Amino acid sequence: MNEEIRVWDPLVRIFHWSLVIAFFIAYLTGEEEGSLHIWSGYVVLGLISFRVVWGFIGTRYARFSDFVRAPTVVIDYLKRLAENRPRHYIGHNPAGGWMVVLMLVTLFVVTLSGLKLYAVEDGLGPFAGPPVTVTLISAARADDDDDEEYGEFGENEAEGEEFWEEIHEASANFMLFLVLLHIAGVIISGRLHDENLVKAMITGKKKVRPETP
Repeated sequence: MNEEIRVWDPLVRIFHWSLVIAFFIAYLTGEEEGSLHIWSGYVVLGLISFRVVWGFIGTRYARFSDFVRAPTVVIDYLKRLAENRPRHYIGHNPAGGWMVVLMLVTLFVVTLSGLKLYAVEDGLGPFAGPPVTVTLISAARADDDDDEEYGEFGENEAEGEEFWEEIHEASANFMLFLVLLHIAGVIISGRLHDENLVKAMITGKKKVRPETP
């Protein structure tokens, strides 16, 4: 008989479902770029920052040292998965462990590029520069240089805004792809191991099974 043990601590579970909600709110409100989009982005940044810290000081199965394994181990796991005899792990399996890392990195790119875009577009947020100071110049100087300087400044600003917008959108879409891949992995792994991984992330408990030879 398989013993059921607690694997995911309350903070990991709260983080997981809070991140699901915050990311999809941010993604679905991306076209509006209103306060809901901005604040949900801040929530995502706070959550993933916490998860990185918890990955070093948290409970056993929450630590990176428990689930970030060498590429050879990941390849071996995927081979066994393809052969329908995957090795069972109590916490994250090797492929799932690297998926966690990739999703965290991607979310950092999404949120930080979003903050840069917020700074360039609206002059707000932690990446916003100091207030622009107005200086008086002579009329002759203004006539000679104003059009050239303004045009160059406007062009650079527009290029910067376009750059960060492309990074933000591309990384957000890539993150959505990773989410779909993660869901597929959960379904496949759950069926092969005969365990409900969604329920485990709600209750925190998983069954201990004998390791596949």
